[in-house]
Amino acid sequence: MKQETRKDEIIRTAAKLFKEKGYSAVTMRDLATEMGMKAASLYNHINSKQEILKEIIISLAEEFTSGLQEIQKSNKSNIDKLKDVIELHVNITSKNTYGMASLNNNWMHLKEKLEYYLQLRSNYEDEFRNVLQQGVKNNEIINGNIEVMLFSILSTLRSLYLWIPKKEDLNPEELSQKLSEVLINGINKKID
Repeated sequence: MKQETRKDEIIRTAAKLFKEKGYSAVTMRDLATEMGMKAASLYNHINSKQEILKEIIISLAEEFTSGLQEIQKSNKSNIDKLKDVIELHVNITSKNTYGMASLNNNWMHLKEKLEYYLQLRSNYEDEFRNVLQQGVKNNEIINGNIEVMLFSILSTLRSLYLWIPKKEDLNPEELSQKLSEVLINGINKKID
């Protein structure tokens, strides 16, 4: 495992503050105080609050994108690909709930990387939609409204950062399996 640098520590601490107070309310002085250092010393490691936000959001968006691309390359069924996507979200979120809060709540504050982020997000949703469409085509998934399916599953996965920290005994593998059962199979007891 890679040793955490001072810059990594600053980014991790900033993500926590952004979740607690909101990106707009956090100042570099707040961050420095939380880090136990002078504000001027922060600039030895990072240029701006905007750079921190960009690091948090873009790194996570790229991690999701590359993860989904790997899943898409597999020869698995579309149901198994959906299970892998759920596992991807659980694993990334359980390791970085603060960063996920920024990804979900602060992306609109990105400046020079906003278009890039929106393109990553759009591509991710398109790839996810493709898994669902292929599942319908291959008779693995009901022939229902793809947009409702996409919205339902992604809304749940994108909000995991709110729920996961409340689970001290979290087992990511077990959570992935349970989420897959509910999100893919539903809760209807009468389904075969």
